[in-house]
Amino acid sequence: MELDERKVKILKAIVSNYLETGEPVGSRTISKYTDLNLSSATIRNEMSDLEDMGYICQPHTSAGRIPTDKGYRFYVDSLMNEKIEAETEKGNLLERVDKMEKMLKQVARVLAANTNYATLVTTPQYNNTVKFIQLSKVAESKLLAVIMVDGNIVKNKLIDTTYDLKNDEILKFNILLNTFLQGAALEDINLELIQTMKTQAGEYADILETIFQGIMEAIHEADDLKVYTSGMTNMLKYPELMDSATAEKLLGTFEDIEDKEDFVKYVEEVINKDNSDIEIRIGDENSSEDLKDCSLVTATYKMPEGAKGTIGIIGPKRMDYKKVVTMLKNLTDELDDIFNNNE
Repeated sequence: MELDERKVKILKAIVSNYLETGEPVGSRTISKYTDLNLSSATIRNEMSDLEDMGYICQPHTSAGRIPTDKGYRFYVDSLMNEKIEAETEKGNLLERVDKMEKMLKQVARVLAANTNYATLVTTPQYNNTVKFIQLSKVAESKLLAVIMVDGNIVKNKLIDTTYDLKNDEILKFNILLNTFLQGAALEDINLELIQTMKTQAGEYADILETIFQGIMEAIHEADDLKVYTSGMTNMLKYPELMDSATAEKLLGTFEDIEDKEDFVKYVEEVINKDNSDIEIRIGDENSSEDLKDCSLVTATYKMPEGAKGTIGIIGPKRMDYKKVVTMLKNLTDELDDIFNNNE
């Protein structure tokens, strides 16, 4: 059985009506909702076919139908094929602020206020290519390592050594570290490279290993992912998310997001994609078991030097997808203007 034009129109009408009302949709409603001029009996037959095909389901006997995840997916794919564009006269959604943290928190608040869903924004993630390393002595057997990575992010790390290095020895370490690590991405720094460096260090191999560990810790700190959230209480406005089991799962998910435990893998997956398309995950398409009753819509914003971050909106499966996609397009365009200094 295939989705012919009539079934497509009826399915879209069911999804649209359910998105708006949150109530199961009956055949009489569809007979008024579409331009098909079909009887309720004919529509019921078509709805029965759509149910057999897995696009809709009947939550209660003698009730109307609601979309399944497959029905939502068809609707969303059709919507995205319309190539929704950012509004040309959108105005400024964001106030310009001098700190990245304030800007990203503002993005989360603006999205939550304008969509009535839960929102999250991550800090930008760089490739963490080492640009420069400088060691200097600050006390006996104590060094300060200054490491600059992509995005001109500078991290300082105090390193305790077992030996009081002289200035000429520190200079040799600086030359060695920059020779092997300057321009290297984090994934390029492997055991073979480390062993080569230790061979070059000779009798100072153990000290080099201590210094190297401190530098790696500083680089990982530069890569620390922060997630800013807003509008979590908005989820309490949707009856389908308010049963005790669902609400408890969502609460656990939001706590995980704040702690970054469950969320890092998904964010990295989104960030590492080559394109900047908006992605919509519906119900079972979400990797998190706690989001099976929700939809998660994400977009990637970009900064100079290749840094990328994620903006996400979490809502019920019957969220207003067109509004959400438009809002994300507007915000990512505006962030691009701000971060790239385009007035």
